[in-house]
Amino acid sequence: MRSPDLVVAGTVAAPVDAVWRVLAEPEAWPAWGPSVTAVDCPDARVRTGTRGRVRTVAGVWLPFTVVTVEPGRSWTWRIGPVRATGHRVAALGPERTRVEFTVPWWAAPYALVCRRAIARIGDHLAPGQVRAISLSS
Repeated sequence: MRSPDLVVAGTVAAPVDAVWRVLAEPEAWPAWGPSVTAVDCPDARVRTGTRGRVRTVAGVWLPFTVVTVEPGRSWTWRIGPVRATGHRVAALGPERTRVEFTVPWWAAPYALVCRRAIARIGDHLAPGQVRAISLSS
């Protein structure tokens, strides 16, 4: 039985399509991902099976594979052989989007990085407009 994931969620004052683009386009990841400084990926948007590599803040390049994609809604990936974060968006209104990251239980401290990521997505799309960010399991 798999242990439950942690969920880090926040509301961004931007349309769901704009938030999805930022999450699903690898070239945008360094703009909001605190742990990602560069991306090498041939795909403009994630799809099931997308492969590439990310450079971490430590300067190390790590390979990734996108495992699942629900276009416009969610995607999950692996970093090397390890299950990593999940990414999900949901429209709360024309200019409000809920952003969720799922974090495997064993990577619980990474939830703090995800909190910062949501704030950076908000700053990127709608400066000063991020609402409360929550953590649950």
